[in-house]
Amino acid sequence: MIGVLALQGGFAVHVEAIEACGFDAIEVRTPAQLAEVDALVMPGGESTTMWKLLAFQELEGPLRERLEAGMPVFGTCAGMILLSASISDGRADQSSFASIDLDVRRNGYGRQVDSFEADLPIAALDEPYRAVFIRAPVIERLGDGVEVLASVDGTPVLVRQGPVLAASFHPELTPDTRLHRWWLTEIVGASS
Repeated sequence: MIGVLALQGGFAVHVEAIEACGFDAIEVRTPAQLAEVDALVMPGGESTTMWKLLAFQELEGPLRERLEAGMPVFGTCAGMILLSASISDGRADQSSFASIDLDVRRNGYGRQVDSFEADLPIAALDEPYRAVFIRAPVIERLGDGVEVLASVDGTPVLVRQGPVLAASFHPELTPDTRLHRWWLTEIVGASS
């Protein structure tokens, strides 16, 4: 079963994308629901709010344990921020899971009015992928074990380290499900 963290942000459209790929998905709001899933999407939204809700729902500890045990995860935008090793321009009390060796800057591409789209060549996909960037994080440092899968103007925007895939953009905001399908089949190892 594929889970989508459903505390805040764009979780519903991630569920739709996973189901469009032929897989079952559930919204995850509790530790019991988290225990049911084999992999998790951490969606875009507001990272500081998500962090507070993780603590409020008593999900922070169980999620940290699952991530440390190697559960496959796909973090998009705010999800990337929460998975990173370090966050710039975050609140003083904001933390992260350090599941991927990245340092990111919140809203690094600017405010809402600075949103943009870009066609990304991704080696695993046959044609460029149209990516939507909204108040997106910028990767400021990559660890040695992090593989860059796509970049915009030389800056990585799609990266992988082991079972962790992270995107600065919002793949759920387009009808193109190829990136979700690739994550599900290649990283999660799921079969529909």
